[in-house]
Amino acid sequence: MNRLRGATSPYLRQHADNPVHWWEWEPAALAEARARDVPILLSVGYASCHWCHVMAHESFEDPQTAALMNEHFVCVKVDREERPDIDAVYMNATVAMTGQGGWPMTCFLNPAGEPFYCGTYYPKTARGGMPSFTQLLTAVADTWRNRREEVDRASAQVAEALRAQSSGLPEGEPAIGPDLLDHAVAAVLAEEDAEHGGFGGAPKFPPSALLEGLLRGWERTGDPAVYGVVTRTAEAMARGGIYDQLGGGFARYAVDAAWVVPHFEKMLYDNAQLLRAYAHLARRTDSAEASLPARVARETARFLLDDLGTEHGGLASALDADTHLEPGGPGVEGATYVWTPAELVAELGPIDGAWAAEVFGVSTGGNFEQGTSVLTRYTDPEDTERLARVRASLRAARARRPQPARDDKVVTAWNGMAITALAEGGAALGEPAWIEAAATCARFLLAEHVHDGRVRRASLGGSAGAAPGVLEDYAWLATGLLALHQVTAEPQWLDHAQRILDSALRHFADPDSPGSWFDTADDAEALVARPRDPIDGATPAGASSLAEALLTASALTDPARAAGYREAAEQTLRRGALVLARAPRSAGQWLAVAEAALRGPVQVAVATPGDDPAAGADLLAAARAAAPGGAVIVAGPAGSVPLLADRGPVGSDAAAYVCRGSVCDLPVTAADELRKSLAG
Repeated sequence: MNRLRGATSPYLRQHADNPVHWWEWEPAALAEARARDVPILLSVGYASCHWCHVMAHESFEDPQTAALMNEHFVCVKVDREERPDIDAVYMNATVAMTGQGGWPMTCFLNPAGEPFYCGTYYPKTARGGMPSFTQLLTAVADTWRNRREEVDRASAQVAEALRAQSSGLPEGEPAIGPDLLDHAVAAVLAEEDAEHGGFGGAPKFPPSALLEGLLRGWERTGDPAVYGVVTRTAEAMARGGIYDQLGGGFARYAVDAAWVVPHFEKMLYDNAQLLRAYAHLARRTDSAEASLPARVARETARFLLDDLGTEHGGLASALDADTHLEPGGPGVEGATYVWTPAELVAELGPIDGAWAAEVFGVSTGGNFEQGTSVLTRYTDPEDTERLARVRASLRAARARRPQPARDDKVVTAWNGMAITALAEGGAALGEPAWIEAAATCARFLLAEHVHDGRVRRASLGGSAGAAPGVLEDYAWLATGLLALHQVTAEPQWLDHAQRILDSALRHFADPDSPGSWFDTADDAEALVARPRDPIDGATPAGASSLAEALLTASALTDPARAAGYREAAEQTLRRGALVLARAPRSAGQWLAVAEAALRGPVQVAVATPGDDPAAGADLLAAARAAAPGGAVIVAGPAGSVPLLADRGPVGSDAAAYVCRGSVCDLPVTAADELRKSLAG
């Protein structure tokens, strides 16, 4: 009766051997609940979620608990990463009912899918004022049987509130302009943790999109306070335990305010966004200051490609927080990553072991559990060769330990973020292998995730699942393709991006509110409410993500299409202005796109004579180093792509054309002149 064995989600497959009679989310599950006249127990989580594993081990693997679930409920398991639409609807309900959200999420619904009771993790035995899971199951089943009118009334009220919540944003006041962006940046800076870097207290999450938005704000204003916040946050994260000091890449968040102890899961979406921000920071600072952000960018890119790369060219979703030290045994969080002084000595010998303990902050008392330490790196030792040797030895030793599981699901949106970061970072830092990896990933997504102009959400083992793409999937795939078009000047990437954007415009726009977007398509499965969330969270909002794709495309495509894309981008930003005005810390992507729009975006077209690939290389390098974030840059022969239409070399010399919106400077032929033009 467990129907998860054939699921495309690794998370669902983790539950395929549970004695629970799990269904996937499908109309037949709701029909089963109607036929049996029982409520639906909806459990939502994801593969690398620590507490999801805990609840599964405590409750879903327990035959007595499973029997109670099977008797009184139709049990539905959902991977929030594969079905973000379902997750969004019921997370809104959970937050409304309890004041907080999280995973695993546990919701009880009537057969129409309307929630009447929601929560998160429930323990095996009652503790801390929290009922046991079996107590909860018994109480809900009793309420369903004996107090149905109360259930019906509650579910109707919640459903109505959810529908009202998805009504969309009005156009914001004030309009997008320097005053609004300066206000947003100032509000964010006021919330900096000046001692530890970043914003807020524990737990502390990497402000991925916000770093990119602040960088673009600093490029516009030159305000040293903004630059200081960015560099302090970037350095604090890179030197703390949230960053993997041996293998590169960032964990999901730190449980403390000082970035020392991570929650050890590593997500593709965090690392793709952070790669973009660190590469951007590296290219805009002098060589000495750029050493840390450039190193972190390179190590993070290596982590993406080596640890998350799949055989088909896509990138896997995540590494688990837990390590199973014995097959079938319980997961131990962080077991792969932490060290004691004795372990360092055993691997490196007494001299190098003691030195490594000092460099990486490993002490006898430890900074984690049971006297172990998460590696940190607050200084850079002068002996770089020794450091490289020690790190290589420790990486090799760590590779011999049991490893965390990997969620091999390839999610379109997160791969689009990675394509964007690898293409932009590869061009900025001179890493052509990153660009080729981005192109390989894009070719896989176009072949397997795009069918008849429609985007699928995810694939596993090279085959796409049935879950339809949501707005962020269309937006980030288009943005990644546009980034590839810029760094390769190949028209195919622009052509594919245009088709995906045109499909998004047809299927996700709110016909009654120009510039407002639903997160699900007009022909997607109807849920209790059609979700749309304008807030930038761990991943940017679908609407703010689409705004970037539309704005970038408007500067790269032919004039007939450009006007429509530009109008849609501006309409979207007028609604995003409200988020910037009222919740700027939750508007990092909105800020990044608005900063680019305010500057034009800046367009740099480098027209080269003939087909000589080296022609104009100095101009192209200067543009990539000096252009602000969000600028569009293309190089090639005159007329080869739309941005180079009617723009050619000056005599026999390559020439760079700089435009801001519809205002263009005179062409320049020297890199110094181009840098001056971009600084203006």
